[in-house]
Amino acid sequence: MRRKELFFWLTLTCGIAIVAYILLPLVELMTSSSISALWESIQDKEVVRSIRLSVFSAGAAALISFLFGTPLAYLLARQDFMGKRLLEAIIDLPIVIPHPVVGIAILGIAGKNHWIGRLLFDLGIRIMGSVTGIIVALTFVGIPFYIHSAKAGFMSVSPRLEKVSRSLGASMVSTFLRVTFPLAWRSMLIGIIMCSARAISEFGAVVVIAYHPMTAPVLIYERFEAYGLKYSQPVAVWLVIVSLFLFLFLRILTTREVREK
Repeated sequence: MRRKELFFWLTLTCGIAIVAYILLPLVELMTSSSISALWESIQDKEVVRSIRLSVFSAGAAALISFLFGTPLAYLLARQDFMGKRLLEAIIDLPIVIPHPVVGIAILGIAGKNHWIGRLLFDLGIRIMGSVTGIIVALTFVGIPFYIHSAKAGFMSVSPRLEKVSRSLGASMVSTFLRVTFPLAWRSMLIGIIMCSARAISEFGAVVVIAYHPMTAPVLIYERFEAYGLKYSQPVAVWLVIVSLFLFLFLRILTTREVREK
């Protein structure tokens, strides 16, 4: 009994330490700027423009991840094939690669010295210093989060339900849209939110590809370098509020999912 009590206090102490480690810097950030400073920053057109660009680019990255990642997530959830583990490892690479390296790698194939870069140039598509380049970078770092969440959602749907639908004459597409998608949509939405949240916070890859136009993380960095904490903190607070809203929505969805199960 005593050992259990000691173990309980150990777990509680570790939990408090971790929560404090996470919350203390964020609380300090959120309380360091006055209401007037926050109001003044949100009236700054450059701040509003950077936050809007971050949200738009992250949303576009999440939409691309949804369109192209959903079929792949379904394949990984339903099929076992040679090279599957290698494919899953490749999908996870953007999580572990240093993100400035991601930006450099993307520019390596988007430059005029590469045939893909020359093709894009001929098509009038510019990657460096453009919103397109920002979306490309954000999709690269965010898509693993969507694929993992969507895959988990598809795996939670019993294949027997799909077989019954197919046995009744429904096509694979019809089965997916009428059976699988309605049962897995919440996991897919969670993946979209996770992808968006990860994309909004991206700095390393974006600053290599497109310093201008500025996303919110790049603007925060520039103002910190030029003016210090006083002028960078209010923008950081607004970015935290946006991220907090996304994760609050995520928690509401996951809580409902657990209750329904």
